[in-house]
Amino acid sequence: MNTNEMLTDNTESISNTFKVNLIEAINMALAWEMEHDINVLLLGEDIGLNGGVFRATDGLQQRFGSDRVMDTPLAETLIAGMAVGMASQGLKPIAEIQFMGFIYSVIDNILNHASRLRHRTQGRLSCPMVLRAPYGGGIHAPEHHSESTEAIFAHIPGLRVVIPSSPSRAYGLLLAAIRDPDPIIFLEPKRIYRLHKEIIENKGDALPLDVCFTLREGEDVTLISWGAMLHETQSAAEQLEEQGISAEVIDVVTLKPLDISTILESVEKTGRCVIIHEAARSGGFGGEIAAQLAEYGLTFLLAPIQRVTGYDTIMPLFRLEQSYMPSVEKIIAAVHTAMEF
Repeated sequence: MNTNEMLTDNTESISNTFKVNLIEAINMALAWEMEHDINVLLLGEDIGLNGGVFRATDGLQQRFGSDRVMDTPLAETLIAGMAVGMASQGLKPIAEIQFMGFIYSVIDNILNHASRLRHRTQGRLSCPMVLRAPYGGGIHAPEHHSESTEAIFAHIPGLRVVIPSSPSRAYGLLLAAIRDPDPIIFLEPKRIYRLHKEIIENKGDALPLDVCFTLREGEDVTLISWGAMLHETQSAAEQLEEQGISAEVIDVVTLKPLDISTILESVEKTGRCVIIHEAARSGGFGGEIAAQLAEYGLTFLLAPIQRVTGYDTIMPLFRLEQSYMPSVEKIIAAVHTAMEF
């Protein structure tokens, strides 16, 4: 952590309060937990000497040693398998997959072993591991570097899927994920790694898992999103307010298990819902939210549920990337469609 970011006010220096971006918040949470729990260790490609491709683990090998911050070969299957084995024996591994596009070879170990270990051993063993991966588009990356396939992992029983959307939530949620006794997929929206900074008090306070966060109160429509798309969603809500439309904004945060109660409470108040995600439309997690709204909240709805999503195609290269991504304009258009009813 760059100590130059330490905040001061007119009267005193606050030694454990920092203004950090999302990637720095990740680094800060990792360092805190490694400092306070000897069983926590990191493994992944280039995470040690180089500090990771996005510098999430910058300085941690120098601080904690190569036995706890381990550079691995370019072998995602190996990384996941090692993490499962370590977790089954009482360690708390945090494995990094460089990009979500490289994550598919780990599904065998995650689906067949990590997610089933507690059930398979009737509670004798658990698998307290975190699998971190940068995900999503928007940084002009090549193919296999811009995936948004979080719904694959949300479909696997026994896994939590957690996606932060701000530095403070990244810090608190990662701490909670590391302390959880079961496996967690922790997806980091790389497009907003360095988008903005927030003040964080570095004292190890975790945020709750399995709950949605209401980021903005509103009366006319509920906007539901997660990860990097909260940036566009919040911007759309601000512009809608100027048009006389009051939008409530929900950050889903934990896709699995889904906090449908918070969503239902919001939609009961507003009567309208727009779901926004970067992933492809078919089979996207927004469809699950819409299905549960239809199942449990149909009588609340004043208009059909709208979805603003990516397309059912591979994320294009950077010249067309922005055409693929949901935009503020598309979100506002979807809200206006809902408001017509």
